[in-house]
Amino acid sequence: MAPLGGVREAKGMENSLEIDDLAKFAVDEHNKKQNSLLEFGKVISTKQQVVSGTVYYITLEAKDGGAKKSYEAKVWVKPWMNFKELQAFGPVDAATSS
Repeated sequence: MAPLGGVREAKGMENSLEIDDLAKFAVDEHNKKQNSLLEFGKVISTKQQVVSGTVYYITLEAKDGGAKKSYEAKVWVKPWMNFKELQAFGPVDAATSS
């Protein structure tokens, strides 16, 4: 288990319903804020950071028009407060992604 505040890989969570729901939420929120029409495809990878709740860093695939592109979403969740917030959403730069 990572120390409080440390970002760690969330191995095996890519295929969980919870992460799929968070990724879909991120795409929907991005679409609302940016007046976009991205379509969620699949989760590629997930990292998480324990804070006051959990921050998920989700790398996902979405269709932009007909093209599949990769994006990273940062979603903060506090389940005991029924709180979920998209903090960041943007394309993955292939040159800097690892």
